[in-house]
Amino acid sequence: MYIVQVASECAPVIKAGGLGDVVYGLSRELEIRGNTVEIILPMYDCMRYDHIWGLHEAYRDLSVPWYGAAIRCDVFCGWVHGRLCFFIQPKSQDNFFNRGIYYGASDDNMRFAFFSKAALEFLLRTNKRPDVIHCHDWQTGLVPVMLYEIYKWHGMAHQRVLFTIHNFKHQGIGGVDILWATGLNNEEYYFQYDRLQDNFNPFVLNFMKGGIVYANHVNTVSPHHAWEAHYGSEGYGLGHTLHTHSYKFSGILNGVDYDIWNPEIDKYIPAKYTAETLENKVKNKKALRDRLGLRHDPEKPLICYIGRLDEQKGVHLVHHAIYHALLRGVQFVLLGSATERGINDWFWHEKNFLYSNPDAHLELGFNEELSHLIYAGADMIVVPSNFEPCGLTQMIGLKYGTVPIVRGVGGLVNTVFDRDYDENHPPEKRNGYVFQHTDFQALESAMDRAIGLWRYYPEEFEKLVLQGMAYDYSWKDPGAAYLGVYEYIRHR
Repeated sequence: MYIVQVASECAPVIKAGGLGDVVYGLSRELEIRGNTVEIILPMYDCMRYDHIWGLHEAYRDLSVPWYGAAIRCDVFCGWVHGRLCFFIQPKSQDNFFNRGIYYGASDDNMRFAFFSKAALEFLLRTNKRPDVIHCHDWQTGLVPVMLYEIYKWHGMAHQRVLFTIHNFKHQGIGGVDILWATGLNNEEYYFQYDRLQDNFNPFVLNFMKGGIVYANHVNTVSPHHAWEAHYGSEGYGLGHTLHTHSYKFSGILNGVDYDIWNPEIDKYIPAKYTAETLENKVKNKKALRDRLGLRHDPEKPLICYIGRLDEQKGVHLVHHAIYHALLRGVQFVLLGSATERGINDWFWHEKNFLYSNPDAHLELGFNEELSHLIYAGADMIVVPSNFEPCGLTQMIGLKYGTVPIVRGVGGLVNTVFDRDYDENHPPEKRNGYVFQHTDFQALESAMDRAIGLWRYYPEEFEKLVLQGMAYDYSWKDPGAAYLGVYEYIRHR
């Protein structure tokens, strides 16, 4: 099968979050299974060019219709760790992708509307006719809209679209100018509730809604989050649209790239280990303590947090976890960057306050190398998210024998099963600790159960670690699930 991924990220060349990991990991798995995969991306000035091999010009002066005229683009081609990627570079005074950022510009809606238009124009002009165009998040929500309203009539009638939603919170909003820019034009037609009109603001268009309405199939990145978005508040206003299109909506759990996240082969940790050589994990704990200046105390477990510091991730609970761990005689390591100035200032205050504490270290920012050592050196990882479409940290933690303590939302429900209370899995299949509420007491209860098991029942704790390491959250099963969806929509 011939699949083209259209996305705003692909790790490691363009990565702002988990989206980049998914685009790369899924593409790799699909290729391993014998499919042809190409990835179309914006050519940001700030992307990691050192991760591209053989970058060269593939198409010069691609003319992309825009506002009744055209913007010319050059399209470059190169291989990102084996994946064939095409990078679209507009030659325009708008400088859509020469901003030094991936996201956060005031005209993001226009930037990615143009990218979506250019991606389709590139496929049209180069006679690329993939079986499936796989689009990701609001940035590419207009791709299925333009495909079926414009490009279908210009030789692309047989292409099918899967639209994957990684985060419902960010949906992409635009006005009439988006219609005139992209050539969709018909204001009265698209400003209808059953097409692109936002569900709560009748004066704006919703990119993500357009993707849901026009795509052949829509999925989000875990089965439980699909349920939350459809029936709960996690659809952020799109619940009715998802209900209307529920016949083509599902959840497919993300995978983890075990060529990167695997303690057996990890190049960033001093002592490699497997379930059979678990005793080597403690050597990484020693190396982590050495690196961060923590005290060496065999009586103290070490809990970590790795991820963004924002409301989605339950930042108030992350903060509370630090001090609750210290109160219980436990060490705590945090690695993360804040997305808002207020949160950044808050955690810098905590970092300075705890600077000389031998049992705590806060690393503000992101360091890929250090994250590997933390996964390998910690005993437990806390993931107290307010919402979590899938989550990768808990799955990586399991692979590294680092017991997850998670809130029971989204993909965390599909991957972590409480040692004491999960009624859907037998005791030998349970792998962590789960709490349900967002109050401090719920978090403390789960942390105390994990700490107590480590401290008083070490053999049982090791058993739980090994049960977690036995889970396979690679791309094998998700890859098969995505191929099943591709096959289904190809023959509709």
